[in-house]
Amino acid sequence: MAMAASAKNRNARLPPEVNRVLFVRNLPFNITSDEMYDIFGKYGAIRQIRLGNEKDTRGTAFVVYEDIFDAKAACDHLNGFNVMGRYLIVLYYQPNKVTKKMNLQKKEEELRELKSRYGVADDD
Repeated sequence: MAMAASAKNRNARLPPEVNRVLFVRNLPFNITSDEMYDIFGKYGAIRQIRLGNEKDTRGTAFVVYEDIFDAKAACDHLNGFNVMGRYLIVLYYQPNKVTKKMNLQKKEEELRELKSRYGVADDD
């Protein structure tokens, strides 16, 4: 019976933002990768976990699952999960949003450069 339910879930249509890569925020700074594997490994095989170790990336991680349905289960169950007194924020990684923001910053910088080159004053 459990096999039939699992097969039914595999045929379900997933929203477009669902993918195998999860972005996790609000992690305790002292969490280890082994603890991350213990928490996230309950939902399926993990290909890779990347913990943020720089000053501006601490408390974040990327978790890459082998299977998209395992990633969906982990996202559904672990978002809001309490780890060491902190509530996790688990999101699907969306590279389009990241590159879109970077492209906007690049365009704004190019615009400032052109304005200064041609002596155009800002209307602000």
